[in-house]
Amino acid sequence: MKMKLVRIEKRDSLHILRLDNGVTNAISRELLDDIAAAVDEISPECRGLVLAGGEKFFSIGFDLPGLINRDKEYFSGFFTLFNTVCIKLMTLPVPTAAAIRGHAIAGGTILATMCDSRFISAGKTLMGLNEVRLGIPVPYLANLAFRQILGEANAFSLMLSGDFVPTEEALSSGLVDQVCSGETVEDRAVEHVSVLSALPAEAFASIKAVKTSRIVSRYNAEKERYHEEMVRHFLMPSTKELLARAAEKF
Repeated sequence: MKMKLVRIEKRDSLHILRLDNGVTNAISRELLDDIAAAVDEISPECRGLVLAGGEKFFSIGFDLPGLINRDKEYFSGFFTLFNTVCIKLMTLPVPTAAAIRGHAIAGGTILATMCDSRFISAGKTLMGLNEVRLGIPVPYLANLAFRQILGEANAFSLMLSGDFVPTEEALSSGLVDQVCSGETVEDRAVEHVSVLSALPAEAFASIKAVKTSRIVSRYNAEKERYHEEMVRHFLMPSTKELLARAAEKF
């Protein structure tokens, strides 16, 4: 499958998946299709993966201008695909890292958090989950992942406030693992993944599976319920108004 919105770059046995959907890297159905295809393509030979975005935005989140006027069936399919991609990234049996040079907003933060570790550019780079301010819940799968990574208190604070946090706060909360200068973010992420990829692959995969299987099992047990809840909130007239205002910033 030819991918238009994701570029695959090879560095020895490692792969960089570079989101390439314009300046904002908005998460559209087409971008999700390309991420899924890219992961499937590299999986047989991949020993480690770095997920990278652009200089201004790692990803601005869901492609609101392309979603707010869609019907229930379209958004339901989009949201199913988003969760499928998240699980593909989360459960890759190799070390993974997100190289965050630009802002990672809402769904962008979620994609980054599906990686084992996150490296962010120093300065005014922002991350955060503003879903609550737009009238929608944080996706259930992401909710579970954030609670495991950040702990209950930090995760609850991040999700309920809807705030975007600066780099040092992201570091202290555990949202990111390292703050780097902008020009070194990707290199540091590659170096980190390279070190881990030199470990015995089967042992690494087994340890990682214990962590991710707990999230996936809980998600699968209740995904239908939370899927319907997300779709219902997204289609509410009051939510549509909030989303339309947010879409003006794209």
